[in-house]
Amino acid sequence: MSENKITYIENAVLGEGYYSIEHKSGLRIFVYPKEEYTSTYAVFGTKYGSIDTRFKRSDRADFIEIPAGTAHFLEHKLFESEELDAFQRYAKTGASANAYTSFDRTCYLFMCTGNFKENFEILLDFVRHPYFTEETVRKEQGIIGQEIDMYKDSPEWECLFNMLSAMYHKHPVRIDIAGTKQSISEITAEMLFSCYDTFYNLSNMALAVAGKTNVDKVLEIADRLLEKDEKVTVERAFEKEPEAVKEHYIEENLPVATPVFAFGYKENVEGDCCTLEEEIAMSLILDIAAGQISSLYKELLDEGLINGTFSTEFFNGFNYSAPIFSGESTDPEKVSERINERLQQLKKSGITSEEFETVRKKQYGKTVRAFSDIDTVANGLVISHFEDEELFSEFEVIKNLKLDFVNALLKKSFNEDKTVLSVIKSK
Repeated sequence: MSENKITYIENAVLGEGYYSIEHKSGLRIFVYPKEEYTSTYAVFGTKYGSIDTRFKRSDRADFIEIPAGTAHFLEHKLFESEELDAFQRYAKTGASANAYTSFDRTCYLFMCTGNFKENFEILLDFVRHPYFTEETVRKEQGIIGQEIDMYKDSPEWECLFNMLSAMYHKHPVRIDIAGTKQSISEITAEMLFSCYDTFYNLSNMALAVAGKTNVDKVLEIADRLLEKDEKVTVERAFEKEPEAVKEHYIEENLPVATPVFAFGYKENVEGDCCTLEEEIAMSLILDIAAGQISSLYKELLDEGLINGTFSTEFFNGFNYSAPIFSGESTDPEKVSERINERLQQLKKSGITSEEFETVRKKQYGKTVRAFSDIDTVANGLVISHFEDEELFSEFEVIKNLKLDFVNALLKKSFNEDKTVLSVIKSK
């Protein structure tokens, strides 16, 4: 008899569902079959990102601090082995493989149209078997140092992190995900093993497979390759962040044809992060205020103040939250003023029921369409698990969202005293 606990979760709107498996190893596994697809996408993630620089294991007495960029550094190193690295192994099977580190997670992934068994075995093998030496760590410090320099030459990336560094005094979200040359120079092999043992515990991870696959195929390999971990939980700690922004304006010179900008509002977060209802409500507010169907977007476009690069985003996570407007503009200050004027006017008048229903239907349709992409589905399963949500919860939240809730969130957000404008201009 299997020791794995399997639950099937179905969505009536989509007419499809997925399997949620409490695996005997301690890992949560998700399988979302789409047998009509020719490709399979798998992602193996850990709840460990760039902001996790101060933490305590449940079996230890004290908090420890690690250099900025360690999570990203560990992601790079995990692909290595004493023989062939993981990319070389994938090259033999024909799979497309990658990995990424964000502020709050690290994920390893592949997509294939064949050889699923071999590719899945490679994924589970290299993520579960770290190999670091002081010599290879020193070599990687030089490689990632070059990567940090490369990001410094990316106007959009530099503009975002300039904004975050002006917005936050102490929260580690203000530091580039890759860290700094100084911080990565402090990383050692021993430190990487310590972080691996803490955050790559299977109880802190999730695995999702979507596309042409089935539960039996996934579990046959997982049962064979995954050994049980003794459960370890992680407590995160952040220095108290002042409510005010550090600076309202920050500018840098890089060779750009048109100035690049990022304009955001620092919002206070009570607890670890925003609720799913707050995330969706804020996304609706941004769409109504400055999305492509808004009057402001059309006005700014007609006046030549923005172009097709303009976008809105609700950026949030553990103890940080900021609605952001970004893109290219010949007059970023004017654009930020117009955005702020529109939001302050909306706060006074409130969103109308007609605006609310139009954007809510648009969001619902967008959510439905997202389920046609197996990479979005698989990554969504991992992210939802890390946020203690269920993948299909978004449907119910959008369906049951109330206009009063959205207007209440609008009224307490977008404080004019907590704005930051980051601009990249040519010399």
